[in-house]
Amino acid sequence: MNYLKTVLLLTALTVLFVWVGKMIGGQNGMAIALVLAVLMNGVSYWFSDKIVLKMYHAQPVDAAQAPELHGMVRELTAVAKLPMPTLYIMENPMPNAFATGRDPEHAAVAVTTGLMSLLSQREVRGVLAHELAHVKNRDILISTIAASVAGAVMMLANLAQMAAWFGFGSSEDDENGGPGIAGLLIAMIVAPLAATIIQMAISRSREYAADATGAHISRDPRALSCALQQLEQGAAMTPADVRPSTAHMFIVNPLHGGLMGLFSTHPPIPERVKRLEAMAS
Repeated sequence: MNYLKTVLLLTALTVLFVWVGKMIGGQNGMAIALVLAVLMNGVSYWFSDKIVLKMYHAQPVDAAQAPELHGMVRELTAVAKLPMPTLYIMENPMPNAFATGRDPEHAAVAVTTGLMSLLSQREVRGVLAHELAHVKNRDILISTIAASVAGAVMMLANLAQMAAWFGFGSSEDDENGGPGIAGLLIAMIVAPLAATIIQMAISRSREYAADATGAHISRDPRALSCALQQLEQGAAMTPADVRPSTAHMFIVNPLHGGLMGLFSTHPPIPERVKRLEAMAS
């Protein structure tokens, strides 16, 4: 069901992009915006792992430095039939974790020192299974596609704003089949908001899917369920130095309150726990 939902949401995002292109009446502008968005997110797709790991000062650890962590990941990758990812530890009191990398052969899994000190080994194993599920499900590719189309919508909205400034949204445009001022306002305001909401919905859908896949990999849904509850409490009590553009990568939302809660990239923890407990029983 999560996979079907993701496909439907990606389709809706694409339809939104085409619709906005028609609203501002420029097929060439629509094509240019899409190409630019794909190029920008292509760079992000190929190099985002290095960028985000450096951003959070993650340090690679080998089997000698973190034998228990390596042992758990090696066992889980064998079950999931995945290559062994590179493991990183971040010196950060905020309990959290994320996976990155453009494909399973170039994957990385990073955990914070806060997570390692807060959770039991069983719970850490559940978190690692969740992150490996993101790798197995190729969620980074899916999120990149969603970001590409959403970014193109944002660019078209900027073009609509420029068109309004230079008077292309006049009443004459309405009479000649152009976008008109109302169409430009919709493209400027409503479309970017809709694109953001759809992109957030895709991210939440992938989190549910990673929970389910991770529970199958670990064969212990309750471990992840317990871990999520502790991580949510720990993240809420720990100041987070996290950029909003990377918040969706973490297993629990590191940003709390205000608009960050309204446009959350993560589904509610109680609902995630409810689904995992149903799997456990």
